[in-house]
Amino acid sequence: MTIFRRSLLATGLALPGLATAQPLFNRPIRLLVPFAAGGAADSAARAIAPRMGELLGQSLVVENRTGASGSIGGGEVARSPADGHTLMLDASSHIVNPSLIRGLPFDYATAFAPISLVAQFPQALAVKPSFPAATLAEFIAQAKARPGAITLGTQGNATAGHMGVLRLMQQAGIEVVHVPYRGGSDAARDLASGALDGVFITVLSARPVVESGRGRFLGVANARRSALRPEVPTFAEAGLPGVELSEWVGLFAPAGTPAPQLQAIYAALTTTLQEAAVRERLLGLGAEPVGTTPDDFTAFVTRGREEMGNMVRAANVRLD
Repeated sequence: MTIFRRSLLATGLALPGLATAQPLFNRPIRLLVPFAAGGAADSAARAIAPRMGELLGQSLVVENRTGASGSIGGGEVARSPADGHTLMLDASSHIVNPSLIRGLPFDYATAFAPISLVAQFPQALAVKPSFPAATLAEFIAQAKARPGAITLGTQGNATAGHMGVLRLMQQAGIEVVHVPYRGGSDAARDLASGALDGVFITVLSARPVVESGRGRFLGVANARRSALRPEVPTFAEAGLPGVELSEWVGLFAPAGTPAPQLQAIYAALTTTLQEAAVRERLLGLGAEPVGTTPDDFTAFVTRGREEMGNMVRAANVRLD
């Protein structure tokens, strides 16, 4: 018997042909996404939900609850019964919101049980074709020669892209003009038109512009190169370590969800992320499947919340 099958039996999760205890899940499971349909988090949720539902023996129904940088949906999950039938696929705003939004009716640090980092969406620095830099080092030299003159668009204030621009300025000792948009595709559009000098957005959002010849990648803000554009060096490879800030999505449950349910959900997610069809679908979305243990994900979230809080306060970041 495999380790996975033993773990499922230990939690009472049914498998075909196996006698088990009372099922852990007795009705459809809500997978709440605190962002709009069609976005990165929503697309990732819909990529994993069908197979996870099969493994858990109940449908995973994706629901979108948008607003206030994801905190409206977060509040809905925080108020939900901690019985394993409500989950949330949240993004990097999860670690930024606590320092950004005042008066939240819940505490991000205590309201949720982190289950796993599901996938990452690598971000990259790209510039318009006429920008006089072919490498990251040349971009930094231009920024130092013209402080406050170079414009970089992102998917919005307090997003992973905005945090990436702040980290770039901090690590490189430069000053650029941050131009927030309502999404990565909007920033990419203005890069294509030449209205922006560059963008700091996901590789997926920037790729069509670059492939059309209206943009040029200089570096990926990730620990390793992106599978979508493997020829583009990481920031560390390009000579600037410390700029690793990808967009990500992770799975959470309400705090207090019983351990057997959490273990079963984690096992189902792990198996789902290992399946070729799911991995192919996520890669097609520009997402790199990850899958981490609950302990590792908890440490990731805790560390990220502290780091982002320091950046938000130091740069006086505001939502609008």
